[in-house]
Amino acid sequence: MPAYFLLMDLSPLWISLKTAGLATIATFLIGTAAAYWMLGYRGRWKSLIEGVLIAPLILPPTVVGFLLLLLFGRNGPLGQLMQRFDFTIIFTWYAAVVAAIVVSFPLMYKTALGAFEQIDSSLLQVARTLGASKTRVFLQILLPLAVPGLLAGVTLAFARALGEFGATLMLAGNIPGQTQTMPMAIFFAVEAGDMGEAWLWAIAIMILSLSGLMAVNIWQKRYEQRRQCQYVGSVEADEPVRRSGKRTEPAHVGQWIRPQLSHSNQGLLVDIEKQLSTFTLDLAFTTQQETLGILGGSGSGKSMTLRCIAGVETPTCGRIVLNGRTLFDVDQQINVPSHTRNVSLVFQNYALFPHMTVAQNIAFGVQHLPKSLRQQQVAQQLARVQLQSLGTYYPHQLSGGQQQRVALARALATEPEVLLLDEPFSALDTHLRSQMERQLLETLTTYRGITLFVTHNLEEAYRICENLMVMSGGRAIALDSKHQIFEHPRTARVAQLTGCKNFSRAVANGSNAVTAIDWGITLRVLEAIPDRLTEIGIRAHQISITANPNSDNTYPCWLAATSETPHRMTLFLKFKAPPTSSQDYHVQAEVFKEKWHTIKDQPFPWFVRFDPARLMLMVD
Repeated sequence: MPAYFLLMDLSPLWISLKTAGLATIATFLIGTAAAYWMLGYRGRWKSLIEGVLIAPLILPPTVVGFLLLLLFGRNGPLGQLMQRFDFTIIFTWYAAVVAAIVVSFPLMYKTALGAFEQIDSSLLQVARTLGASKTRVFLQILLPLAVPGLLAGVTLAFARALGEFGATLMLAGNIPGQTQTMPMAIFFAVEAGDMGEAWLWAIAIMILSLSGLMAVNIWQKRYEQRRQCQYVGSVEADEPVRRSGKRTEPAHVGQWIRPQLSHSNQGLLVDIEKQLSTFTLDLAFTTQQETLGILGGSGSGKSMTLRCIAGVETPTCGRIVLNGRTLFDVDQQINVPSHTRNVSLVFQNYALFPHMTVAQNIAFGVQHLPKSLRQQQVAQQLARVQLQSLGTYYPHQLSGGQQQRVALARALATEPEVLLLDEPFSALDTHLRSQMERQLLETLTTYRGITLFVTHNLEEAYRICENLMVMSGGRAIALDSKHQIFEHPRTARVAQLTGCKNFSRAVANGSNAVTAIDWGITLRVLEAIPDRLTEIGIRAHQISITANPNSDNTYPCWLAATSETPHRMTLFLKFKAPPTSSQDYHVQAEVFKEKWHTIKDQPFPWFVRFDPARLMLMVD
């Protein structure tokens, strides 16, 4: 058999390798580009375009070859065009390359698209907010992270191009020494009855194809092993656009009047509307050089607000102005790209680039600086977040708290005018959350820009932020100092979102008294009673159990149920009469365990007092 192989014409081998090699290179470039374009395409023709791109994978090769013949033939559009330059590809080696490209393209395209779709989109978005253009995001983030998938696509495309027969025969023919590839050599050897030659070419194709697939599998296993070895050394804990027409704006959101905003040379102005699947984000506010907390329930539009400001989402209409510079304006058709807005966004999952070290992550947004200044900026930011010794570590080698600090350092390295923090502590346990909160407060003391801090943790918002904006259903229902928001909420919804649990319908009873209808009691109040009073409320920890039944705003009560936390007891209390069940109660009171131990054995009724200064009067 070896002697027989030496006497064979080996031109089919070289023609196949040359054809498959060039076709694979072209397929990689075209398929990767098409996959990247389709990754971001959201047009109405997406399904049709997708069908056309993968059609060669579905259609029989002879049909593909026939269509190519119609396209490149003498009477075809491309054939006629090439005739003007006295050139043709029909029945030439070039035709074999074209046929191989067409039939192998869908494999490369689908594999590349799948690899791109597996990459966390927040990595691409945060890269743009750090000043990276689309080209740089593609080359430095998307492409490196997709390497395993792209390599698999290249291997499959090469194997498919190497084994192509039908389309090549239709377009290039079977010309020995010119267009005869190994699949054609097999076919015509069998036709001539030379089964030995057919076997040799079949074995050659199988060896070439399978060896490529095996090499990729081995590389991927070693790649995963290297990643797992790196995990072994990880640190587990912290160190001790355009729309015509006018906007229809509601005059009131709750009872909070939508502000009339005007341009300013300082601060951030946001006046936007964005149609979402379940609600409309309709928001208007301004903020200066401060830390503004954004509170609200899940799905209230908090994160989408930050994404619109950062430029990774586009509002339906409105405007965004930062320090006198218009970032977005539908009427003026302005939509500044996110990489030129000078706005940094820290995601909930931190979105650190996994293939870069800590130092490289921080340096990503300052690539425009000379190398010496870039290194100086990285060292400064590492020191700022107390991670000087971890510059060479990769993100997966860090604890959650350390990852959060790296994300913050990376965001601040670009010296942004606005720092957007989207629930940065949500993935941390209680101990780490406390540590990171103190670290953030210390870091923000030297930051001179505007900070927007999204959270659903009430105490966290109170400690970190100076002013608060409360959102519900895509709208701001309150914007004021944190003291005013917590002590004097204007509506029951604002009080509820800031943690109040006790509400009752209410009517005025004179100039300084209010009857709480649902509680069946009348209470003296200090706050001026609003004309449109609808509800009265008080926070659970501001209700006191007293031994003096004769003090003002004091009523007898019975215990319906309790709920225990490590440090407090929640008491479910009913006024004037014993409860009939655990659900028969009027208010919740929170007391420390020490207080609970002193009162739990006392006979009923107990006496509950409402401090007039703590009662909240609200309108609808």
